[in-house]
This record gives sequence, C-alpha cells and structure tokens, in this order.
Amino acid sequence: MQRILSTYRFVHQPLTHSLLAEISQAGISGVEVFCAPMHFSYRQQEAVRELADIVGECRLELHALHSPTERDLSEGRGGNAPISICDTERIRRLDAVDEVKRALEVAERVPFRYFIQHLGHTRETADPRKLDAAFNSLENLVVFAKQRGVTIALENTPNELSAPESLRQFISETHLHDLHLCFDIGHAHMEGRVASSFDAMRDLTVTTHIHDNHGDKDEHLLPYEGTIDWDAALGSFAAAPQPLPLVFELKEQNAGVPALDQVRAAFEKLEKNLEAKGDRATRP
Repeated sequence: MQRILSTYRFVHQPLTHSLLAEISQAGISGVEVFCAPMHFSYRQQEAVRELADIVGECRLELHALHSPTERDLSEGRGGNAPISICDTERIRRLDAVDEVKRALEVAERVPFRYFIQHLGHTRETADPRKLDAAFNSLENLVVFAKQRGVTIALENTPNELSAPESLRQFISETHLHDLHLCFDIGHAHMEGRVASSFDAMRDLTVTTHIHDNHGDKDEHLLPYEGTIDWDAALGSFAAAPQPLPLVFELKEQNAGVPALDQVRAAFEKLEKNLEAKGDRATRP
C-alpha cells in the first residue's frame, strides 16, 4: 500500500520545502495537495515551479490535487468567496470553471493523476438547475483535464448532489464517462452507510479519502480514533476490482496534532490490517 497524505492537514500554513521534506522523511511517498488560499498559490507560476522542484528533491509523487473550494478575494475585496461549478448564476459558474482550470494547469509543470472535485456545498439539495450547471461545467473541464493527463474524480460529500448514488447516476445520464469518483469514507460514515456507499461507487472509484469521525461531524480524525468499522471497510477495499490508493485526509485537531509520527503509525496499522484482509480474501 502506497502511503499518500493530503496536505489538508497543513492547510493553514504555506506549502514549503521543509514541510514536504518532513512528510517524505516520515515514510510517506505521495501527497495530494489541497488548493487553498495561503497554502498553495496555484495561480502563481513561481509557486508551481517551486512545487515541481520540491517534489523532485524530496522524491515525492504528486498523486492528486484537490480542487479549490474558495477563491481568495483578499486583494481589495476582503475575505474569500466559495467556488461552485454548480452555481446556477452563469457568471459565477463560469468564474468557478476558470478558477478550476487554473488549478488544473499545474499538471503542465508538475504531473499528477487525479483532480478531486466537489459538486456543490454541504447539505445542498439536488436542484435540477444545479445538475444542469454541473454538466455544463464538467463537460468543459473533463476535456481540459484529459488534455493534461488528469482524471477528474468527483467526491461524495454530505449533500444530495454528491450522494454516492447521485454521483453514479450523474455520470451515467450525462455520458461523461471520463469522470471517475473519489470515495470519502468519513463523509459516507456521517450518512451512516459506509458499506452501501462504497458499493454504489466501487466500479468508478479511482482514489479515496481516508479519515475517521464519530458520525455527526466531519472531524477528519486518524483511522481508529472515531467510530468507523475499519474491519468491515478494509474488507470492502481488499475486495475492490483494483487496489485503491488510500489517501489520508486529516484535519489539525490541536497545534501540531496529529503529528507525522502518529500519521506514520496509523499507516502501519492500516497496512497490517488491510494485508490480513487481502490474505483472507485470496484463500481457497
């Protein structure tokens, strides 16, 4: 199992050489970079060049980029604005698509395989107008990404637009068959149905977000620190059609927590248990 860590754990600090070096030294071989204001300035060519140099020097694979969820409006307008490719207001939707394209252009300098994309915001309803907006956005973005060697993976999130069955139906009905899925186990657990969510997404899932919670809040804890049934979940992963990248997407709980040695220990525990599940699955 390849160890991949989302930089979401460090989203409130700049993505620097020293940070990525520490991640590499912790035995982690790949990263998913979260595109957020003040963390990674994907619009700035200097920042992209620095990322290319750093991942090379630290021998890290850039596994994925997470699409920006906010646009930085600090220069003259104050604060950040949410980004939604499902916005029913055409001008705002086109602005969101442009912002996503700027993040996808990172692949021209630093290759990566997957681009994680949300549909809408938390608890958003499945308004047909928003689905039409999502189709118009993604019809364009899928081609733009493919030209850069990138696959867009829609993530299940706690809203009606991004429920596992809704995502699968969206891909089927729009015939956007170059779209794939990112299975977020923490979000599935908040809906109380990890197993059925993964079953709905299994065939189209190309990457994952691994974190834990207690079922009511999106806590992004280390595995085994919440109430997810990891024994059952790992059994499902072991039986998947192809080995899935297990990407830890954690949130800073307190200053410096979880530390990278705790992350490494959690990877080791998950690997050991996943290997045991795989061995059982292959026994006659």
